[in-house]
Amino acid sequence: MHWSTYLVLPFSLSFVVGAVAFNARAYTIQSTSCKAVDRVLDEEVNITIDYVDVNPTAEKSIIMIEEFKDEYRMIAIDSSSTLADITGDLTCVLEHVGIQSAICLGHDWGAEVCYEAARRRPDIFYALVGVTVPYLHAAGPFADSAQLAAVMPKLAYQVFFENHTTEAVAELNKDIRRSLRATLRTVNSAPPDSFLTSTSNYLSAYDNIPPIPFFTSSDEEYFVERFSIQKFDHTLIFYTRGNRYGTWESTQAQGNYTIPQPVLSVLPLNDPVADWVFAAKYLKSAEFLPRLTTKTMEGAHWPHLEHPQVFNGLLRAWLETLNHSFTPDQRVLSDEL
Repeated sequence: MHWSTYLVLPFSLSFVVGAVAFNARAYTIQSTSCKAVDRVLDEEVNITIDYVDVNPTAEKSIIMIEEFKDEYRMIAIDSSSTLADITGDLTCVLEHVGIQSAICLGHDWGAEVCYEAARRRPDIFYALVGVTVPYLHAAGPFADSAQLAAVMPKLAYQVFFENHTTEAVAELNKDIRRSLRATLRTVNSAPPDSFLTSTSNYLSAYDNIPPIPFFTSSDEEYFVERFSIQKFDHTLIFYTRGNRYGTWESTQAQGNYTIPQPVLSVLPLNDPVADWVFAAKYLKSAEFLPRLTTKTMEGAHWPHLEHPQVFNGLLRAWLETLNHSFTPDQRVLSDEL
């Protein structure tokens, strides 16, 4: 399941830490086999997807959050490729665990996974939450990383990821702990600007990186342990031109960019990467989201981890509104989809 800068980690940073420290080791990693397309070989293959299933007896399901583990069933998965492919991964895992309808919650590229999943499968995803990054719809011409960086210069690191993927993966894999620490920062412990604007490397501009500020030492060890197994070999899938163009192309072929389901967009006010409030307006994201609720909060790129109680409060209030917004017939329908 992934999270963001889509780092693409084994467990999504969409797991929100509450007042009690989150213990990732308390949950068993399970797996299932799903169909996927190998575009190099141009053939269908079976892939194994890892996931975590929290509170499997709950009546409602949400992908993927810790604060609500006693009220909602939560599925966190690990997958890759285009957003259309990941939608298939999500639906495959949900079918495997017997979930017929769910709310999708994702951060950064995880948010885009949820937007695309809701757009493609409104029969399954009856609402979604996107954190940090607004809806990057496919209406209009395709834009590569260089075009995005021209508008938002601190996205320049994505040019390196797109044009030098092999080198970027090798750099990230060289020191797993350093790579994680460089990416998971807060407002009060921000990376240098040169770290975000380089198109020729990712880590060389960042020395003496302190521990991840919103993790305990045990949390950090867990992430280092998991990434040492998975490494970053498939982490940059969202930045490769092939996958980004493939997502845009498949959506263009369908010709539908509107998501009619309820949407909560939570945008941070202090992200060093980009002004996401401006980006949402620039992209006119709201025009394609008729049931959009937008909330802003203090925080850098990971506001749900930097200020979990604030984020959890926003999410809980929206979920309560969501539950009351359905008529009795609609609530039955959403539970039976």
